[in-house]
Amino acid sequence: MIGFVIAGLVIGALARLLKPGKQNLGVLATLLLGLAGSVIGGVVANLLGTGGVFELNVLGFIVAVIAAVALIGVAEGIVGSRRKELR
Repeated sequence: MIGFVIAGLVIGALARLLKPGKQNLGVLATLLLGLAGSVIGGVVANLLGTGGVFELNVLGFIVAVIAAVALIGVAEGIVGSRRKELR
């Protein structure tokens, strides 16, 4: 479980580094999006037959980072649209 949280933080941090621009996300949001990305990566790797959902492998890690970048983009869009509505 602790390894899963650490992997989520690493994946979230890598996704934030790869995503251009400034993200207005805190550490908790980075962790949660990284965890979600790692689960998505694990599911895709499992479907492709390269490993289990919670098993760390190269393909799952790459897909997890890509999924986390996409999730960060979605989160930015949601937060950005809410801030525009409040103005």
